[in-house]
Amino acid sequence: MWHQNSSRSQQQSYHRKSYHSQTLACASDYPGTCGIDDTWKLSKFKKNFRIVIIRHNNLEMEFDMIGIHAGIANALRRILLSEVPSMAIEKVFVYNNTSIIQDEVLAHRLGLIPLKADPRLFEYRQKDDEDGTEQDTLEFELKVKCTLDPSVDASAPVRDKKINGSVYTKHIKWLPIGAQGNMYTAQDVGPIHDDILISKMMPGHELDLKLHAVKGIGKDHAKFSPVATAFYRLHPEVTLLKDIEGEAAERLQKCFSPGVIGLEDGKNGKKKAKVLSARYDTCSRNVFRYDDLKNAVKMERIRDHYIFTIESVGALPPDVLFTEAVKVLKQKCRTFLEELNR
Repeated sequence: MWHQNSSRSQQQSYHRKSYHSQTLACASDYPGTCGIDDTWKLSKFKKNFRIVIIRHNNLEMEFDMIGIHAGIANALRRILLSEVPSMAIEKVFVYNNTSIIQDEVLAHRLGLIPLKADPRLFEYRQKDDEDGTEQDTLEFELKVKCTLDPSVDASAPVRDKKINGSVYTKHIKWLPIGAQGNMYTAQDVGPIHDDILISKMMPGHELDLKLHAVKGIGKDHAKFSPVATAFYRLHPEVTLLKDIEGEAAERLQKCFSPGVIGLEDGKNGKKKAKVLSARYDTCSRNVFRYDDLKNAVKMERIRDHYIFTIESVGALPPDVLFTEAVKVLKQKCRTFLEELNR
């Protein structure tokens, strides 16, 4: 028998919650709102648009998108979550499961294990294809049996005598289909982490499973989402409207996150407050607790400056994921223009 990892209704419910849980940035729907000339022009966009990478590694990237509309920033966020493909375990063929975990729960846990496989190297599997091919399917085997170690003293606790008492992702073995063995290695397509706990077992318990991983998108199921999270926030702007010195300057510094307000020597020997970096401001509004400070500071957000953060699950680095999201958005635009020209 085989199990898919979740019902479609559960998947749709998950995405409704995920999309509604974040307040989306808004922008004017027409030029001239609030006295600002925001008429879109290609030449103006090319001149003003910039991407500045703040930090970047194989799992996480933070960068600034400057001079862009809120709708584009949010479109890229949503595409990263739900429309950039990845590989995940879709079908679990259960030949034997005597562990305490039910087949359906075990299949769901296996589906959430992130895989290293590059989805760009695979095709989408056809809906009516039950077996899959080397172009669209990766096959794995999970075959583990828990036994007692005869070399351990009989009076020892059972937990100290178990062999394979814990089943980890390192026990998942890749079974190449067709010529896959010539194109990939187990390190290229297997689980990203070897120490993810799948199940606990007692002596006599056994798992014998075949797993099929396919290409999919987060819109169909959250397990296909290639990011742990992708989010943005507007860049804060903090302006001091008057000089703040002495004890008041120290109080003002404590009202903000570390690194936002600094102290420098004033002309009269007192410490004077200055803005170091508004980037780290969390907009806590603690300054409004003090009557002598609340009118001395102006706190705003730059309307077209977005601090964007992408955290990858590990299959693809975050910069590649962002590039793939841009490709998806470009294809959507092409499709829309083709429909308009019909």
